[in-house]
Amino acid sequence: MPNRSRMSSVDTAWLRMDRPTNRMAIVGVWLFDQAVDYDRLLATFAARFMHFDRFRCRPVEDATGAWWEETPRFRLEQHVRRARLPGKGGAAALKRYVAKLVARPFDARRPWWDFTLVDGFDGGSAVVGRIHHSYADGIALIRVILSLTDASPHARVAAIKAAPARRTAPREDSGLLGHLFEPLSGMASQALRVSGEVAEKGMEALLNPEKIMEYARIAASVAGEVAQLATMPDDSRTRYKGKAGGEKRVAWTDPVSLDEVKAVGKVLDCTVNDVLLATVAGALRRYLVDKGDPTDGLELRAVVPVNLRANEAEIKLGNRFGLVTLLLPVGIANPLARLYEVHRRMEALKGSYQAAITFALLGAAGLVPRVVQQQMLDLLANKATAVMTNLPGPQEQLYMAGARLRQIMFWVPQSGDIGMGVSILSYNGGVQFGLITDAGRVPDPENVIAHFRPEFERLLMTVLMEPWDMQRDPGLVERELGTAARRGRRAAKRPRAKAAV
Repeated sequence: MPNRSRMSSVDTAWLRMDRPTNRMAIVGVWLFDQAVDYDRLLATFAARFMHFDRFRCRPVEDATGAWWEETPRFRLEQHVRRARLPGKGGAAALKRYVAKLVARPFDARRPWWDFTLVDGFDGGSAVVGRIHHSYADGIALIRVILSLTDASPHARVAAIKAAPARRTAPREDSGLLGHLFEPLSGMASQALRVSGEVAEKGMEALLNPEKIMEYARIAASVAGEVAQLATMPDDSRTRYKGKAGGEKRVAWTDPVSLDEVKAVGKVLDCTVNDVLLATVAGALRRYLVDKGDPTDGLELRAVVPVNLRANEAEIKLGNRFGLVTLLLPVGIANPLARLYEVHRRMEALKGSYQAAITFALLGAAGLVPRVVQQQMLDLLANKATAVMTNLPGPQEQLYMAGARLRQIMFWVPQSGDIGMGVSILSYNGGVQFGLITDAGRVPDPENVIAHFRPEFERLLMTVLMEPWDMQRDPGLVERELGTAARRGRRAAKRPRAKAAV
């Protein structure tokens, strides 16, 4: 029998989320200025990617749970392949090719990942990669992918320097809490530390008035956020949301200057994330306006992954993140007011336990029967329109297999019937936007993406043109929200035109 190791409950949850309408694969595209040598690329994968034993394993499920099972007769060439696009092989052809790969299931007989070298793309090459989410989260995978790159085109192909992950025998079941909470950090670990002190010191801890207040505060916060998640209303009904289908579309932008994004954020006392999320909200709004859809007062809920990993030198696979929900103020037309409202909402999330709670829910979902998990996760998916991720990338020029890496894109999977994923990645002084949509809902994501740069430039021009006191006006957001709400009420009262027969 092949060697096996038990899969964590959280990774099991991601394994079970796979559906024909939403494959749980993280997909990346790397564009190169020159042709990539296939043999050198294969050697790079052999020395660095296969350093992680898990990539020799396939996920399997039986009556006892989910396992990582070593694949007999593993051949790297079956997972690092090469292809050529039809016709002239331009950007449109590459996007169609990526969209087809996104919807394709993995071969259950082999490990669930593959990379394809696309020869002859745009005078150089492209590499398209897919890795099932059960193997690792985006933070871990971006580190794995970066381990394949070098700072020089003349670097020697060698194994990565990070200490190899140690193989450990499956440990004894430490109960539900052991499965769910072991990797947490930050706010989550604070809550667990408190509960651990109570269990360890008993009455001694409870007799300390300061501890009592801390325990009560955390318990009340967690209870309140659990109730908030449970009673959260469904998201706004727009063309972005609906029953998911199996066909997908992908699009991406040219990079936006990271220095310009930082400059705008610094002037307005907002973070880079605030600026980027406000720009995304503006692009989503402009697309709806172009389609003639109402936007006044509209809010769209996005699910945002939050890293729960501690800072560590060694690259560790697996999923160690929670989820928070963010209402994007799509209905605010003024780019400055929209940015300030995003900033306010992001600040409110900083003290939240949502990420820890959702991580716990994912762990619980991986321990219950599949049908129960599906009901649990569908409940959360129905509350959101999009999944949004923002990963920090390296800010220096990189090379892979000797070829200059010009651009990086990636797309995250969406669970349940969520039909849109927005990805933001910084690399080499630029910020890259990627978008994946359900073809039945948004068949033209390039028309959404096309608004990203103009929306950022609108914000930039507002900063340059608005008087300083207007930029700092605390009533700006309230006035914009009030105006949008009034327009929305007037639009709702107007008689609708009868449909033509």
